Amino acid sequence: MPLTVGVIGPDDLVQKVVAVGGRAGSARLLPLPYRHEDRTTEVVAGARSRADALLFTGVVPHALAEAAGALDRPAMYVPYNGATLLRALVELLRLGHDVSRVSIDTLRRDDVLETMAEAKLPTDRVRVLPYRPGLTSEDIVDFHLDARDTKKTRVAITCLGSAFHVLEQHTHAVRLAPSRHSILATLQALVLATAVRHSGDAQVALGIVDLPGAGVDARLPEDIRVLGGSLAELPDGRRLVVTTRGVLETATEQFTRIPFLDTLAARHGSAYVGFGLGRTAAEAEALARRAVNRARSAGAAAGVVSMADDVDIVIAADSPTVTGPNDSEPASPESPALLARRAGLHPQTLDRLRELAAADGGAGVTAHRVAEHLSVQQRTARRILKRLERAGVAVPTGSRQEGQTGRPPIVYRVLL
Repeated sequence: MPLTVGVIGPDDLVQKVVAVGGRAGSARLLPLPYRHEDRTTEVVAGARSRADALLFTGVVPHALAEAAGALDRPAMYVPYNGATLLRALVELLRLGHDVSRVSIDTLRRDDVLETMAEAKLPTDRVRVLPYRPGLTSEDIVDFHLDARDTKKTRVAITCLGSAFHVLEQHTHAVRLAPSRHSILATLQALVLATAVRHSGDAQVALGIVDLPGAGVDARLPEDIRVLGGSLAELPDGRRLVVTTRGVLETATEQFTRIPFLDTLAARHGSAYVGFGLGRTAAEAEALARRAVNRARSAGAAAGVVSMADDVDIVIAADSPTVTGPNDSEPASPESPALLARRAGLHPQTLDRLRELAAADGGAGVTAHRVAEHLSVQQRTARRILKRLERAGVAVPTGSRQEGQTGRPPIVYRVLL
């Protein structure tokens, strides 16, 4: 069955993307237009059960959805590049406009200047407003009108439909649209990324639940219902849980917590849960046995998710304490391997986070700073900070505005 890609943006651009991408035949394209970019999050939520991936017609709706935390599946946006701008400049020249006096939004300043320099066009009277998170349609309109009034620009070139509809009433305005090449290239990359993601989600996940005593816990089936799997008894009296990686990853909030671990520990005094992720049931079971054995060394109530290549993610009960090989021995700062296993991070990642925390001089770090330092997406950075918090080495201390509009990011004091 082909993948379904939801196309989100203003109606005319959605129709163009669907028309161009539909001929490629790599996925079924589902048009999801909005009347204004402010409705982006609502449209994304409505597509939750209908689309395997999301393709945005530009950076603005994608950034709005990402800032709202609404991107729960593979998502990309069609970029507006120098070739798109060059095509618009050529058309303006053909119509007799002065393209040396233009104001341009959303595109990167370097891309604009490089494109115009290659076309041997002067750039000293060109004004550029690159996109940044929190930039609104009103901000873009004000930028173009101010450039017209103070810098005497002649043409406003915008990438945002809502801004274009306002600007065309006050000045000569041109609206950029993604090129056919950009649409096809982005769609191909998105389909490939989604296929890889689905392949991982379909991995077999087997879990072993090890509880003290030989009695049967009649409430266990209800506890593991969140995993949407089945339960069986092993010959040694432990219980086997069968599910898939995708379900397990969602239920454990990206392998940061086991929702029923505290409940089991409260009923039995101790509880050990080990999950193995593998391409086959045999591989997953072997990893699950390794995982539950390692869980027994992590505390009175602990879980471990084991993957190939000797990757283990240690998940303690919801009380975020860092313990050593036995319950009474706290992990010291000189135990990076143990901390890395508990947080589910690579030791080198912890080393780089330690550098970042030291460089900030105790002021605390945010997901934005972590993303910049590690060269990862902010979604990944937030996940890393959450894992450190559950491992007891990151403490949220408040929020801080970092020169952006919107909700201030959470500040963490990282104790590495």
